[in-house]
Amino acid sequence: MRPSHLVAALLLAAPLGAPVPGALAAEAPTRAARQMVAAAHPLAAGAGLDMLRAGGTAADAAVAAQAVLSVVEPHATGLLGGALLLHWSAGARRLDGYEGIASAPAAATSRLIEAPDGTRVGAATVARSGRSAGVPGSLRMLALVHADHGRLPWRDLLAPAIRAAERGFPLPPGLHRALLARSAELVRDPEIRAIFFGAEGQPLPPGTLIRNPAQAEALRLLAAEGPDALYTGPLSRAVLDSVSREPVPGWMAAGDLAAYQAKRREPVCSNAFGRQVCSASPPSSGGIAVQQQLGLMDRLGIARLAPDSPEAAHLILEASRLALADRRRWLGDPDRVPVPTGPLVSPSYLASRAGAVRPGQAMETVAAGNPMERHGALPAASDPLALAGTSHVSVVDGAGNAIAFTTTNNLNFGAERLAAGIALNNGLTNFAADPGPPEAPAFNRLEGGKRPVTTMAPTIVLGADGAPELVVGAGGGARIVDSVAVAVVEVLAWGADARRATARPRIGAQNGAEELEAGTPAAALVEPLRAMGHRPVVAEMNTGLQIIRRVPGGWEGAADPRRDGAALGD
Repeated sequence: MRPSHLVAALLLAAPLGAPVPGALAAEAPTRAARQMVAAAHPLAAGAGLDMLRAGGTAADAAVAAQAVLSVVEPHATGLLGGALLLHWSAGARRLDGYEGIASAPAAATSRLIEAPDGTRVGAATVARSGRSAGVPGSLRMLALVHADHGRLPWRDLLAPAIRAAERGFPLPPGLHRALLARSAELVRDPEIRAIFFGAEGQPLPPGTLIRNPAQAEALRLLAAEGPDALYTGPLSRAVLDSVSREPVPGWMAAGDLAAYQAKRREPVCSNAFGRQVCSASPPSSGGIAVQQQLGLMDRLGIARLAPDSPEAAHLILEASRLALADRRRWLGDPDRVPVPTGPLVSPSYLASRAGAVRPGQAMETVAAGNPMERHGALPAASDPLALAGTSHVSVVDGAGNAIAFTTTNNLNFGAERLAAGIALNNGLTNFAADPGPPEAPAFNRLEGGKRPVTTMAPTIVLGADGAPELVVGAGGGARIVDSVAVAVVEVLAWGADARRATARPRIGAQNGAEELEAGTPAAALVEPLRAMGHRPVVAEMNTGLQIIRRVPGGWEGAADPRRDGAALGD
Protein backbone atom coordinates (compact mmCIF):
# COMPACT_ATOMS: atom_id res chain seq x y z
CA MET A 1 0.00 0.00 0.00
CA ARG A 2 1.33 3.45 -0.94
CA PRO A 3 2.16 5.68 2.06
CA SER A 4 -0.55 8.19 1.11
CA HIS A 5 -3.18 5.45 0.86
CA LEU A 6 -2.14 4.01 4.21
CA VAL A 7 -2.51 7.38 5.91
CA ALA A 8 -5.91 7.87 4.26
CA ALA A 9 -7.09 4.53 5.62
CA LEU A 10 -5.96 5.44 9.11
CA LEU A 11 -7.74 8.79 8.89
CA LEU A 12 -11.01 7.15 7.96
CA ALA A 13 -10.80 5.04 11.10
CA ALA A 14 -10.45 8.17 13.27
CA PRO A 15 -13.37 9.61 15.25
CA LEU A 16 -15.30 12.45 13.65
CA GLY A 17 -14.71 14.94 16.46
CA ALA A 18 -11.71 17.23 16.21
CA PRO A 19 -8.73 15.61 17.97
CA VAL A 20 -7.50 17.08 21.21
CA PRO A 21 -4.17 18.69 20.29
CA GLY A 22 -2.60 18.10 23.68
CA ALA A 23 -3.13 14.37 23.33
CA LEU A 24 -1.22 14.32 20.05
CA ALA A 25 1.70 16.50 21.03
CA ALA A 26 3.86 13.56 22.13
CA GLU A 27 3.64 11.82 18.75
CA ALA A 28 6.81 11.89 16.70
CA PRO A 29 6.92 14.10 13.61
CA THR A 30 7.67 12.62 10.20
CA ARG A 31 11.41 12.50 9.44
CA ALA A 32 13.04 12.57 6.01
CA ALA A 33 16.62 12.82 4.82
CA ARG A 34 16.08 14.57 1.46
CA GLN A 35 12.58 15.81 0.63
CA MET A 36 9.15 16.27 2.13
CA VAL A 37 5.60 17.45 1.44
CA ALA A 38 3.09 18.42 4.16
CA ALA A 39 -0.50 19.00 3.10
CA ALA A 40 -4.02 18.95 4.52
CA HIS A 41 -4.84 15.61 2.89
CA PRO A 42 -2.57 12.56 2.50
CA LEU A 43 -3.47 12.13 -1.19
CA ALA A 44 -2.26 15.68 -1.84
CA ALA A 45 0.96 15.11 0.11
CA GLY A 46 1.41 11.81 -1.72
CA ALA A 47 0.90 13.44 -5.13
CA GLY A 48 3.51 16.05 -4.32
CA LEU A 49 5.98 13.43 -3.13
CA ASP A 50 5.39 11.40 -6.29
CA MET A 51 6.46 14.43 -8.35
CA LEU A 52 9.64 14.79 -6.29
CA ARG A 53 10.41 11.09 -6.73
CA ALA A 54 9.93 11.52 -10.50
CA GLY A 55 12.66 14.15 -10.55
CA GLY A 56 10.41 17.15 -10.14
CA THR A 57 10.99 20.27 -8.10
CA ALA A 58 9.18 21.85 -5.17
CA ALA A 59 7.20 23.86 -7.74
CA ASP A 60 6.05 20.67 -9.47
CA ALA A 61 5.01 19.19 -6.13
CA ALA A 62 3.01 22.29 -5.22
CA VAL A 63 1.01 22.17 -8.48
CA ALA A 64 0.24 18.48 -8.04
CA ALA A 65 -0.79 18.94 -4.41
CA GLN A 66 -3.08 21.87 -5.22
CA ALA A 67 -4.81 19.96 -8.01
CA VAL A 68 -5.52 17.03 -5.68
CA LEU A 69 -6.72 19.35 -2.91
CA SER A 70 -9.21 20.82 -5.39
CA VAL A 71 -10.75 17.35 -5.58
CA VAL A 72 -10.47 16.09 -1.99
CA GLU A 73 -10.68 19.32 0.03
CA PRO A 74 -13.21 21.40 -2.00
CA HIS A 75 -14.55 23.15 1.07
CA ALA A 76 -11.21 24.86 1.73
CA THR A 77 -9.41 25.23 -1.58
CA GLY A 78 -9.52 24.62 -5.30
CA LEU A 79 -8.46 25.56 -8.78
CA LEU A 80 -11.04 28.37 -8.86
CA GLY A 81 -9.69 30.09 -5.74
CA GLY A 82 -6.82 32.38 -4.78
CA ALA A 83 -3.35 31.75 -3.40
CA LEU A 84 -0.05 33.12 -2.12
CA LEU A 85 3.32 31.38 -2.39
CA LEU A 86 6.92 31.85 -1.28
CA HIS A 87 9.69 30.03 -3.18
CA TRP A 88 13.25 29.54 -1.95
CA SER A 89 15.76 28.78 -4.71
CA ALA A 90 18.63 26.87 -3.12
CA GLY A 91 21.06 27.38 -5.99
CA ALA A 92 20.50 31.13 -6.25
CA ARG A 93 19.91 31.47 -2.49
CA ARG A 94 16.95 33.68 -3.34
CA LEU A 95 13.44 34.04 -1.95
CA ASP A 96 10.63 35.00 -4.33
CA GLY A 97 6.99 35.79 -3.67
CA TYR A 98 4.02 35.04 -5.93
CA GLU A 99 0.48 36.36 -5.62
CA GLY A 100 -2.69 34.95 -7.18
CA ILE A 101 -5.47 36.39 -5.02
CA ALA A 102 -8.99 36.26 -6.48
CA SER A 103 -9.62 39.83 -7.66
CA ALA A 104 -12.65 42.04 -8.08
CA PRO A 105 -14.16 42.08 -11.59
CA ALA A 106 -13.80 45.36 -13.47
CA ALA A 107 -17.51 46.16 -13.06
CA ALA A 108 -17.47 45.73 -9.26
CA THR A 109 -18.45 48.65 -7.05
CA SER A 110 -18.29 49.23 -3.31
CA ARG A 111 -21.98 48.24 -3.12
CA LEU A 112 -21.33 44.54 -2.65
CA ILE A 113 -24.51 43.89 -0.69
CA GLU A 114 -26.91 45.82 -2.92
CA ALA A 115 -29.04 44.40 -5.72
CA PRO A 116 -28.96 46.08 -9.16
CA ASP A 117 -32.09 48.08 -8.26
CA GLY A 118 -30.36 49.55 -5.20
CA THR A 119 -32.19 47.50 -2.57
CA ARG A 120 -30.05 46.08 0.22
CA VAL A 121 -29.41 42.35 0.15
CA GLY A 122 -28.44 40.44 3.27
CA ALA A 123 -24.70 39.95 3.72
CA ALA A 124 -25.17 36.22 4.30
CA THR A 125 -27.04 35.88 1.01
CA VAL A 126 -24.42 37.82 -0.94
CA ALA A 127 -21.58 35.83 0.64
CA ARG A 128 -22.96 32.63 -0.94
CA SER A 129 -23.83 34.06 -4.33
CA GLY A 130 -22.20 34.76 -7.68
CA ARG A 131 -21.80 38.38 -6.54
CA SER A 132 -19.14 37.28 -4.04
CA ALA A 133 -17.00 35.44 -6.62
CA GLY A 134 -13.61 36.91 -7.40
CA VAL A 135 -11.69 36.31 -10.62
CA PRO A 136 -9.78 33.11 -9.75
CA GLY A 137 -6.02 33.46 -9.48
CA SER A 138 -4.57 30.17 -8.21
CA LEU A 139 -4.01 28.60 -11.63
CA ARG A 140 -2.37 31.65 -13.16
CA MET A 141 -0.08 31.91 -10.13
CA LEU A 142 0.87 28.24 -10.22
CA ALA A 143 1.58 28.47 -13.94
CA LEU A 144 3.92 31.39 -13.27
CA VAL A 145 5.71 29.49 -10.49
CA HIS A 146 5.96 26.42 -12.72
CA ALA A 147 7.38 28.47 -15.59
CA ASP A 148 10.02 29.90 -13.26
CA HIS A 149 10.92 26.80 -11.27
CA GLY A 150 9.16 23.68 -12.59
CA ARG A 151 10.72 20.77 -14.43
CA LEU A 152 8.03 18.15 -15.17
CA PRO A 153 5.42 18.57 -17.92
CA TRP A 154 2.23 20.31 -16.76
CA ARG A 155 0.07 17.36 -17.84
CA ASP A 156 1.97 15.00 -15.53
CA LEU A 157 1.32 17.25 -12.55
CA LEU A 158 -2.47 16.96 -12.90
CA ALA A 159 -2.53 13.18 -13.38
CA PRO A 160 -2.99 12.31 -9.65
CA ALA A 161 -5.91 14.73 -9.35
CA ILE A 162 -7.56 13.29 -12.46
CA ARG A 163 -7.29 9.80 -10.94
CA ALA A 164 -8.77 10.96 -7.63
CA ALA A 165 -11.71 12.69 -9.32
CA GLU A 166 -12.38 9.88 -11.80
CA ARG A 167 -11.79 6.76 -9.69
CA GLY A 168 -12.91 8.32 -6.42
CA PHE A 169 -11.52 8.90 -2.96
CA PRO A 170 -12.85 7.95 0.49
CA LEU A 171 -14.82 10.84 2.02
CA PRO A 172 -12.51 12.10 4.80
CA PRO A 173 -13.69 13.19 8.27
CA GLY A 174 -12.79 16.87 7.77
CA LEU A 175 -14.83 17.18 4.59
CA HIS A 176 -17.70 15.34 6.28
CA ARG A 177 -17.67 17.85 9.13
CA ALA A 178 -17.78 20.72 6.64
CA LEU A 179 -20.75 19.14 4.90
CA LEU A 180 -22.58 18.66 8.19
CA ALA A 181 -21.98 22.26 9.22
CA ARG A 182 -24.01 23.66 6.30
CA SER A 183 -26.02 20.71 5.06
CA ALA A 184 -29.25 22.67 4.69
CA GLU A 185 -27.57 25.23 2.46
CA LEU A 186 -25.25 22.96 0.47
CA VAL A 187 -27.93 20.44 -0.42
CA ARG A 188 -29.80 23.16 -2.35
CA ASP A 189 -27.14 23.10 -5.06
CA PRO A 190 -27.92 20.16 -7.34
CA GLU A 191 -24.30 19.55 -8.35
CA ILE A 192 -23.01 19.57 -4.76
CA ARG A 193 -25.92 17.37 -3.71
CA ALA A 194 -25.25 14.81 -6.43
CA ILE A 195 -21.62 14.37 -5.35
CA PHE A 196 -21.70 14.59 -1.55
CA PHE A 197 -25.25 13.84 -0.36
CA GLY A 198 -27.51 10.82 -0.19
CA ALA A 199 -31.08 10.47 -1.44
CA GLU A 200 -32.51 11.82 1.84
CA GLY A 201 -30.40 14.97 1.73
CA GLN A 202 -27.86 13.93 4.37
CA PRO A 203 -24.09 14.02 3.82
CA LEU A 204 -22.68 10.69 2.73
CA PRO A 205 -20.89 8.91 5.61
CA PRO A 206 -17.11 9.05 6.03
CA GLY A 207 -15.38 6.45 3.91
CA THR A 208 -17.89 6.63 1.07
CA LEU A 209 -16.15 6.63 -2.30
CA ILE A 210 -16.60 10.10 -3.80
CA ARG A 211 -16.31 10.63 -7.55
CA ASN A 212 -16.41 13.94 -9.41
CA PRO A 213 -16.49 13.21 -13.16
CA ALA A 214 -17.09 16.86 -14.08
CA GLN A 215 -13.90 17.94 -12.30
CA ALA A 216 -12.03 15.02 -13.87
CA GLU A 217 -13.02 16.33 -17.31
CA ALA A 218 -12.03 19.88 -16.36
CA LEU A 219 -8.65 18.62 -15.16
CA ARG A 220 -8.14 16.78 -18.46
CA LEU A 221 -8.74 20.03 -20.33
CA LEU A 222 -6.29 21.86 -18.07
CA ALA A 223 -3.72 19.07 -18.51
CA ALA A 224 -4.00 19.32 -22.29
CA GLU A 225 -4.34 23.09 -22.75
CA GLY A 226 -2.81 24.55 -19.58
CA PRO A 227 -4.43 27.35 -17.56
CA ASP A 228 -5.71 29.03 -20.74
CA ALA A 229 -8.45 26.40 -20.73
CA LEU A 230 -9.88 28.34 -17.78
CA TYR A 231 -9.02 31.93 -18.59
CA THR A 232 -9.80 32.05 -22.31
CA GLY A 233 -10.92 28.51 -23.18
CA PRO A 234 -13.87 26.17 -22.69
CA LEU A 235 -13.90 26.27 -18.87
CA SER A 236 -14.45 30.03 -18.80
CA ARG A 237 -18.08 29.57 -19.86
CA ALA A 238 -18.74 27.18 -16.97
CA VAL A 239 -17.36 29.76 -14.52
CA LEU A 240 -19.39 32.63 -15.98
CA ASP A 241 -22.57 30.54 -16.03
CA SER A 242 -22.07 29.68 -12.36
CA VAL A 243 -21.41 33.32 -11.43
CA SER A 244 -24.54 34.51 -13.23
CA ARG A 245 -26.96 32.31 -11.30
CA GLU A 246 -29.38 33.62 -8.70
CA PRO A 247 -29.44 34.85 -6.02
CA VAL A 248 -27.54 38.09 -6.69
CA PRO A 249 -25.68 37.41 -9.95
CA GLY A 250 -22.06 38.46 -10.02
CA TRP A 251 -20.11 41.06 -11.95
CA MET A 252 -17.54 38.75 -13.58
CA ALA A 253 -17.23 38.82 -17.39
CA ALA A 254 -15.12 36.99 -19.96
CA GLY A 255 -12.76 39.97 -20.14
CA ASP A 256 -12.00 39.68 -16.41
CA LEU A 257 -10.86 36.08 -16.82
CA ALA A 258 -8.80 36.85 -19.91
CA ALA A 259 -7.12 39.84 -18.27
CA TYR A 260 -6.17 38.22 -14.96
CA GLN A 261 -2.44 38.25 -14.24
CA ALA A 262 -0.62 36.62 -11.34
CA LYS A 263 2.08 38.83 -9.83
CA ARG A 264 5.56 38.49 -8.47
CA ARG A 265 5.76 40.38 -5.18
CA GLU A 266 8.83 40.84 -3.03
CA PRO A 267 8.39 39.00 0.29
CA VAL A 268 8.37 41.11 3.44
CA CYS A 269 11.06 40.14 5.98
CA SER A 270 12.00 41.11 9.52
CA ASN A 271 14.10 39.73 12.37
CA ALA A 272 12.81 37.84 15.39
CA PHE A 273 14.33 35.25 17.73
CA GLY A 274 17.69 35.57 15.98
CA ARG A 275 16.34 34.60 12.56
CA GLN A 276 15.04 36.31 9.46
CA VAL A 277 11.31 35.71 9.11
CA CYS A 278 9.83 36.19 5.63
CA SER A 279 6.16 36.13 4.67
CA ALA A 280 3.89 37.16 1.85
CA SER A 281 3.67 40.90 1.28
CA PRO A 282 0.47 42.91 0.75
CA PRO A 283 -2.24 42.36 -0.33
CA SER A 284 -1.55 39.79 2.39
CA SER A 285 -2.35 41.29 5.77
CA GLY A 286 -1.42 38.01 7.42
CA GLY A 287 2.27 38.15 6.56
CA ILE A 288 2.81 41.53 8.20
CA ALA A 289 0.63 40.59 11.18
CA VAL A 290 2.66 37.39 11.75
CA GLN A 291 5.89 39.37 11.72
CA GLN A 292 4.50 42.04 14.01
CA GLN A 293 3.40 39.43 16.52
CA LEU A 294 6.76 37.66 16.41
CA GLY A 295 8.66 40.94 16.80
CA LEU A 296 6.47 41.96 19.72
CA MET A 297 6.66 38.62 21.50
CA ASP A 298 10.43 38.49 21.07
CA ARG A 299 10.85 41.98 22.53
CA LEU A 300 8.49 41.16 25.41
CA GLY A 301 10.55 38.13 26.44
CA ILE A 302 8.14 35.30 25.71
CA ALA A 303 11.07 32.87 25.39
CA ARG A 304 11.60 33.18 29.16
CA LEU A 305 8.03 32.09 29.96
CA ALA A 306 6.57 28.61 30.28
CA PRO A 307 4.77 27.71 27.02
CA ASP A 308 1.37 26.93 28.56
CA SER A 309 1.42 29.56 31.28
CA PRO A 310 -1.09 32.41 31.74
CA GLU A 311 1.80 34.85 31.40
CA ALA A 312 2.70 33.50 27.93
CA ALA A 313 -0.97 33.53 26.89
CA HIS A 314 -1.19 37.17 28.03
CA LEU A 315 1.67 38.17 25.74
CA ILE A 316 0.23 36.18 22.81
CA LEU A 317 -3.13 37.93 23.20
CA GLU A 318 -1.66 41.40 23.57
CA ALA A 319 0.57 40.97 20.51
CA SER A 320 -2.38 39.63 18.54
CA ARG A 321 -4.59 42.57 19.52
CA LEU A 322 -1.95 45.11 18.48
CA ALA A 323 -1.35 43.40 15.13
CA LEU A 324 -5.10 43.14 14.50
CA ALA A 325 -5.59 46.88 14.98
CA ASP A 326 -2.81 47.67 12.51
CA ARG A 327 -3.87 45.23 9.80
CA ARG A 328 -7.48 46.48 9.92
CA ARG A 329 -6.35 50.05 9.24
CA TRP A 330 -3.20 49.91 7.12
CA LEU A 331 -3.44 46.90 4.80
CA GLY A 332 -4.82 46.90 1.27
CA ASP A 333 -3.90 46.31 -2.36
CA PRO A 334 -0.47 47.96 -2.71
CA ASP A 335 -1.23 48.73 -6.37
CA ARG A 336 -4.11 50.95 -5.23
CA VAL A 337 -3.29 52.33 -1.76
CA PRO A 338 -0.05 53.41 -0.01
CA VAL A 339 0.53 50.42 2.27
CA PRO A 340 3.34 51.20 4.80
CA THR A 341 4.87 47.73 4.53
CA GLY A 342 8.38 48.55 5.77
CA PRO A 343 7.34 50.90 8.60
CA LEU A 344 4.87 48.36 10.00
CA VAL A 345 7.66 45.83 10.69
CA SER A 346 10.51 48.25 11.42
CA PRO A 347 12.40 47.69 14.70
CA SER A 348 11.64 51.18 16.01
CA TYR A 349 7.92 50.88 15.34
CA LEU A 350 7.66 47.43 16.92
CA ALA A 351 9.60 48.65 19.95
CA SER A 352 7.13 51.51 20.40
CA ARG A 353 4.17 49.15 20.09
CA ALA A 354 5.71 46.70 22.56
CA GLY A 355 5.97 49.55 25.06
CA ALA A 356 2.19 49.55 25.39
CA VAL A 357 2.15 46.02 26.86
CA ARG A 358 2.27 45.60 30.63
CA PRO A 359 3.09 42.34 32.47
CA GLY A 360 -0.03 40.76 33.91
CA GLN A 361 -2.34 43.58 32.85
CA ALA A 362 -4.42 43.60 29.66
CA MET A 363 -4.69 46.81 27.69
CA GLU A 364 -8.15 48.32 28.15
CA THR A 365 -8.35 49.38 24.51
CA VAL A 366 -6.11 48.81 21.53
CA ALA A 367 -5.79 51.27 18.66
CA ALA A 368 -3.85 51.08 15.44
CA GLY A 369 -0.50 52.79 15.42
CA ASN A 370 0.61 55.41 12.91
CA PRO A 371 3.76 53.99 11.29
CA MET A 372 3.69 56.64 8.56
CA GLU A 373 3.22 59.47 11.09
CA ARG A 374 0.39 60.48 8.79
CA HIS A 375 -1.54 63.65 9.59
CA GLY A 376 -5.15 64.46 8.84
CA ALA A 377 -7.86 61.86 8.27
CA LEU A 378 -6.64 58.29 8.65
CA PRO A 379 -8.12 55.46 6.58
CA ALA A 380 -11.16 53.87 8.17
CA ALA A 381 -10.56 50.58 9.91
CA SER A 382 -12.02 47.63 8.03
CA ASP A 383 -13.10 44.10 8.73
CA PRO A 384 -13.90 41.67 5.91
CA LEU A 385 -17.51 40.77 5.17
CA ALA A 386 -16.70 37.16 6.05
CA LEU A 387 -13.82 35.01 7.27
CA ALA A 388 -12.01 32.35 5.25
CA GLY A 389 -11.45 28.60 5.40
CA THR A 390 -8.22 27.93 3.44
CA SER A 391 -5.48 25.26 3.20
CA HIS A 392 -1.69 25.17 3.19
CA VAL A 393 1.09 23.11 1.59
CA SER A 394 4.77 23.08 2.62
CA VAL A 395 7.39 21.48 0.36
CA VAL A 396 11.14 20.90 0.42
CA ASP A 397 12.73 19.09 -2.51
CA GLY A 398 15.97 17.11 -2.78
CA ALA A 399 17.93 20.12 -4.03
CA GLY A 400 16.92 22.21 -1.01
CA ASN A 401 14.33 24.34 -2.82
CA ALA A 402 11.38 25.14 -0.56
CA ILE A 403 7.79 26.35 -0.98
CA ALA A 404 5.26 27.73 1.50
CA PHE A 405 1.94 27.84 -0.35
CA THR A 406 -1.42 28.92 1.09
CA THR A 407 -4.55 28.51 -1.02
CA THR A 408 -8.21 29.32 -0.45
CA ASN A 409 -11.83 29.32 -1.56
CA ASN A 410 -12.45 31.81 1.28
CA LEU A 411 -15.50 30.55 3.20
CA ASN A 412 -15.89 26.79 3.28
CA PHE A 413 -17.26 25.78 -0.15
CA GLY A 414 -16.82 29.40 -1.26
CA ALA A 415 -19.94 30.63 -3.05
CA GLU A 416 -21.56 27.21 -2.42
CA ARG A 417 -21.75 26.34 -6.10
CA LEU A 418 -19.61 24.43 -8.57
CA ALA A 419 -18.30 25.27 -12.02
CA ALA A 420 -17.15 22.25 -14.05
CA GLY A 421 -17.23 20.29 -10.81
CA ILE A 422 -14.89 22.74 -9.03
CA ALA A 423 -15.92 24.84 -6.04
CA LEU A 424 -16.23 28.53 -6.90
CA ASN A 425 -14.55 31.00 -4.53
CA ASN A 426 -16.31 33.83 -2.71
CA GLY A 427 -13.17 35.96 -2.52
CA LEU A 428 -14.93 39.33 -2.59
CA THR A 429 -16.04 38.73 1.00
CA ASN A 430 -12.44 39.57 1.93
CA PHE A 431 -13.10 43.23 1.12
CA ALA A 432 -14.20 45.57 3.89
CA ALA A 433 -17.82 45.20 4.93
CA ASP A 434 -17.86 48.99 5.45
CA PRO A 435 -16.03 50.91 2.69
CA GLY A 436 -15.59 53.94 4.96
CA PRO A 437 -16.44 57.59 4.29
CA PRO A 438 -15.26 59.40 1.13
CA GLU A 439 -12.83 61.56 3.08
CA ALA A 440 -11.14 58.54 4.71
CA PRO A 441 -12.01 55.38 2.74
CA ALA A 442 -10.93 52.02 4.05
CA PHE A 443 -7.74 50.83 2.36
CA ASN A 444 -9.54 47.52 1.78
CA ARG A 445 -12.73 48.92 0.24
CA LEU A 446 -14.11 47.07 -2.78
CA GLU A 447 -13.30 48.58 -6.19
CA GLY A 448 -13.27 47.17 -9.70
CA GLY A 449 -10.04 45.35 -10.53
CA LYS A 450 -8.73 45.58 -6.97
CA ARG A 451 -7.40 42.67 -4.90
CA PRO A 452 -8.66 42.20 -1.34
CA VAL A 453 -6.45 41.72 1.66
CA THR A 454 -6.13 38.21 3.00
CA THR A 455 -4.90 36.73 6.25
CA MET A 456 -3.06 34.00 4.35
CA ALA A 457 0.52 34.02 5.62
CA PRO A 458 2.86 31.51 3.95
CA THR A 459 6.11 31.91 5.89
CA ILE A 460 9.72 30.79 5.51
CA VAL A 461 12.14 31.32 8.40
CA LEU A 462 15.80 31.53 7.40
CA GLY A 463 18.35 30.17 9.84
CA ALA A 464 21.75 31.55 10.76
CA ASP A 465 23.22 30.15 7.54
CA GLY A 466 20.64 32.01 5.43
CA ALA A 467 18.83 28.84 4.32
CA PRO A 468 15.27 27.77 5.27
CA GLU A 469 14.87 26.50 8.81
CA LEU A 470 11.04 26.50 8.90
CA VAL A 471 8.52 26.29 6.05
CA VAL A 472 5.10 26.95 7.52
CA GLY A 473 1.59 28.23 6.92
CA ALA A 474 -2.01 27.54 7.85
CA GLY A 475 -5.65 27.66 6.91
CA GLY A 476 -8.36 29.00 9.17
CA GLY A 477 -9.37 32.55 8.27
CA ALA A 478 -8.18 35.25 10.66
CA ARG A 479 -6.86 32.53 12.97
CA ILE A 480 -4.13 31.81 10.41
CA VAL A 481 -2.09 34.69 11.82
CA ASP A 482 -2.15 33.50 15.42
CA SER A 483 -1.52 29.85 14.57
CA VAL A 484 1.49 30.61 12.34
CA ALA A 485 3.01 33.13 14.74
CA VAL A 486 2.67 30.90 17.80
CA ALA A 487 3.95 27.84 15.90
CA VAL A 488 7.11 29.78 15.08
CA VAL A 489 7.44 30.81 18.74
CA GLU A 490 6.87 27.21 19.77
CA VAL A 491 9.87 26.07 17.72
CA LEU A 492 12.27 29.01 17.92
CA ALA A 493 11.64 30.18 21.49
CA TRP A 494 10.55 27.00 23.24
CA GLY A 495 12.43 24.31 21.28
CA ALA A 496 9.40 22.28 20.23
CA ASP A 497 9.39 19.83 17.33
CA ALA A 498 7.12 20.04 14.28
CA ARG A 499 4.38 17.90 15.82
CA ARG A 500 4.07 20.09 18.90
CA ALA A 501 4.01 23.19 16.72
CA THR A 502 1.03 21.92 14.75
CA ALA A 503 -0.85 20.39 17.66
CA ARG A 504 -0.36 23.02 20.37
CA PRO A 505 -3.53 24.64 21.76
CA ARG A 506 -4.60 27.70 19.79
CA ILE A 507 -4.70 31.13 21.44
CA GLY A 508 -5.25 34.48 19.74
CA ALA A 509 -7.33 37.56 19.09
CA GLN A 510 -7.17 37.96 15.31
CA ASN A 511 -10.72 36.64 14.98
CA GLY A 512 -12.01 39.72 16.81
CA ALA A 513 -12.33 38.08 20.25
CA GLU A 514 -9.73 36.77 22.67
CA GLU A 515 -10.02 33.06 21.97
CA LEU A 516 -8.81 29.92 23.75
CA GLU A 517 -9.20 26.59 21.99
CA ALA A 518 -11.93 24.35 23.36
CA GLY A 519 -10.99 20.87 24.52
CA THR A 520 -7.35 21.78 25.15
CA PRO A 521 -5.27 22.91 28.14
CA ALA A 522 -5.67 26.50 26.88
CA ALA A 523 -9.30 26.45 28.03
CA ALA A 524 -8.05 26.21 31.64
CA LEU A 525 -6.52 29.69 31.33
CA VAL A 526 -9.86 31.53 31.34
CA GLU A 527 -9.84 32.61 34.98
CA PRO A 528 -6.13 33.60 35.22
CA LEU A 529 -6.55 35.71 32.08
CA ARG A 530 -9.74 37.32 33.37
CA ALA A 531 -7.81 38.31 36.48
CA MET A 532 -5.43 40.19 34.19
CA GLY A 533 -8.30 42.07 32.57
CA HIS A 534 -8.73 39.91 29.48
CA ARG A 535 -12.12 38.78 28.18
CA PRO A 536 -11.35 35.31 26.86
CA VAL A 537 -13.88 33.02 25.23
CA VAL A 538 -13.50 29.29 24.61
CA ALA A 539 -14.06 28.39 20.96
CA GLU A 540 -13.58 25.63 18.41
CA MET A 541 -10.57 26.64 16.30
CA ASN A 542 -10.27 24.40 13.25
CA THR A 543 -7.07 25.77 11.81
CA GLY A 544 -4.93 23.65 9.50
CA LEU A 545 -1.22 24.28 9.97
CA GLN A 546 1.49 22.43 8.05
CA ILE A 547 5.16 22.78 8.92
CA ILE A 548 8.51 21.44 7.75
CA ARG A 549 11.54 22.03 9.96
CA ARG A 550 15.22 21.56 9.19
CA VAL A 551 16.94 19.25 11.67
CA PRO A 552 20.36 17.54 11.75
CA GLY A 553 20.41 14.94 9.00
CA GLY A 554 17.42 16.27 7.08
CA TRP A 555 13.87 17.43 7.78
CA GLU A 556 10.96 16.80 10.08
CA GLY A 557 7.38 17.72 9.33
CA ALA A 558 3.82 17.51 10.55
CA ALA A 559 0.29 18.25 9.42
CA ASP A 560 -2.33 19.74 11.70
CA PRO A 561 -4.22 16.98 13.58
CA ARG A 562 -7.40 19.11 13.44
CA ARG A 563 -7.72 18.20 9.76
CA ASP A 564 -7.01 15.20 7.55
CA GLY A 565 -3.43 15.96 6.53
CA ALA A 566 -0.09 14.23 6.44
CA ALA A 567 3.62 14.97 6.09
CA LEU A 568 5.35 12.48 3.79
CA GLY A 569 8.98 12.30 2.74
CA ASP A 570 12.07 10.33 1.76
